[in-house]
Amino acid sequence: MSGRSAVAIAALLAAAVPSVASAADPVEPGEPRWKLGVAFGYGERSNPLVQSEDIPVLVDIDVAWFGERWFFDNGDVGRTLRNGERYTLNVIGRFNSDRVFFSKTDTEYLSLFAGELAGPQQEQVEAPDRDYAFEIGLELLSDGDWGFVQAAVHQDVSDRHRGYELYVDYGRTIRRQRWFFEPSVGVSWKSAKLNDYYWGVRAEEANMLLPEYRADAGLNAHARLATGYQLDRHWRIVVAAQYERLSGEAARSPLVAERSVVSGFAGVNYRF
Repeated sequence: MSGRSAVAIAALLAAAVPSVASAADPVEPGEPRWKLGVAFGYGERSNPLVQSEDIPVLVDIDVAWFGERWFFDNGDVGRTLRNGERYTLNVIGRFNSDRVFFSKTDTEYLSLFAGELAGPQQEQVEAPDRDYAFEIGLELLSDGDWGFVQAAVHQDVSDRHRGYELYVDYGRTIRRQRWFFEPSVGVSWKSAKLNDYYWGVRAEEANMLLPEYRADAGLNAHARLATGYQLDRHWRIVVAAQYERLSGEAARSPLVAERSVVSGFAGVNYRF
């Protein structure tokens, strides 16, 4: 059974959720432990926050290292606890990716019209202060002729949101000579503390344009497709797309303008 592997393009598209896991043989003696790749092209990820900019993607760097037990996989650090024939169990440390949206809220003021006589006034809307949270959890990987599944639970240990996330993703890798297709679907249950930290509005942040809001637990859902054509040993053409639907608790936040997050990328990938 596999250790852990990530599809580079799917990982860059799926920054709010764990990257797609697919089957890979354990590192054998003599095999390279480093897995390096870079993708060039154009992609974009929509930003659901109000007064925000979409997130462009031009270059994606894929960096992974797999030892006998320890590994680093595109920002995730982990240790394999059990590597059996039918499943792999890992302990994972990672940074929560919900914070990435708040890096693209650069509009500092919104116009508030208070009538013809008063004229336009400026009401300051400060971008919420949200930090990255470091989380530790367990990840279960399994694959077979039926496809692959990734299930994980992560708990905040950095004293940011103090919440947790449960994640399940199912997909299947289809290979036809030089072509590969990898569709997958999944859900992510985020606790009330996690949702409220990122999507809630505290009393000290609230104003006429940004009312106070408390978010509860909710379920996100996603579907993604990665496809590619192998040109030679190192180069391949890649296209990937993802659709994520935020939970109702996140979507009802006054910080959110769009309930869905849509991502796409097309380009070429080079594997060293």
